[in-house]
Amino acid sequence: MQATLHRAALHYGGDLVLHTAASGSVGHLDALYLRLVDANVSAVGEVRINIAYLNGYAADALIDEARAMVKRIDWSRGARALLDDSYATYSAPIRTLIDSALHDLLARQMGVSVARLLGASGDALAYRSNQTLFWSSDDAMLARASRYLERGYTELKLRVGIGAFDDDLRRIDLLRSRFGARATLSVDANGTWRPDDCKTRLAALAMRGVEYVEQPIAAGDWDALRRVARSSPLTLMLDESLQSDADIDTLCGFAGLPVAAHLKLVKLGGIASTVAAGRKLKSAGIPLMIGQMNEGAAATAAALHVCLTLAPRWAELYGADGLIDDPANGIAYRDGEARLMHARGLGIEFDSTISTLSQD
Repeated sequence: MQATLHRAALHYGGDLVLHTAASGSVGHLDALYLRLVDANVSAVGEVRINIAYLNGYAADALIDEARAMVKRIDWSRGARALLDDSYATYSAPIRTLIDSALHDLLARQMGVSVARLLGASGDALAYRSNQTLFWSSDDAMLARASRYLERGYTELKLRVGIGAFDDDLRRIDLLRSRFGARATLSVDANGTWRPDDCKTRLAALAMRGVEYVEQPIAAGDWDALRRVARSSPLTLMLDESLQSDADIDTLCGFAGLPVAAHLKLVKLGGIASTVAAGRKLKSAGIPLMIGQMNEGAAATAAALHVCLTLAPRWAELYGADGLIDDPANGIAYRDGEARLMHARGLGIEFDSTISTLSQD
């Protein structure tokens, strides 16, 4: 088996600007790929590496770690044997890269989809997704929301926590006034609220029919989260709080409270670990969202296969929507869904002519 690394800068067309309270404005996606070729079968995994605001890893450090990984792993063992290894010494992004590529390769070799490999029944190719409204002018927000609704995307998540809360309420009121019940609205505060602010803010959002609030307070203070959840009229969706198996176990102890889990492969280390975490949370009665960072088609496809496997209540699969220079292709967005090209492996194809990173 041959293993090579590739890197690409991905850009969105149109007027889309990624801007959240956690990330600030993001000009492009820095994507790292692991391509595996075994006999006449090729596969790929992808991870975005300019997300230090989420995990603290600098892109250059992840590149160095990936180069060392490619040299260290004995690829001659084959995909099935390699998937049994834990790769615990690697960071979660690099584990995600390895895990996604190996799942793609093994599933292609078996002639099935990754979801079928994971135990899903049937060969479904699509899953319903939300869309997000990043920080922008009012006119841009309303225009983008209108376009999403026209395409069938009725679940819209508004990014908040950047300006004053009263301004966030004003923006929600604008959306309600323009679109009424056509749109299901949620908000993502990216951990910017103080626990003492939550009671009045959650009440104001509940009055406006908001479905859930994602990561209202900073990650790590589980006692404060429990206090907020006990009196919350809305579901609290945890994202940044869920970075490890220990976090998953802690959240299982919140069963019966209005909480939900937003699981992302890049935080938990790949497809297999995310499926395992999702099954544990579902057994504990914690509702799920399977999502992603803004990422390219290969990473989006990996998250989609986890959705097909776990059937979560919510899915966030918009990451590749609107990219104009993605070397992977095979994700289509229409009728409120993210849809795969085919049911072999991850269901995408990769342009291997993009520059290969040196292994030196």
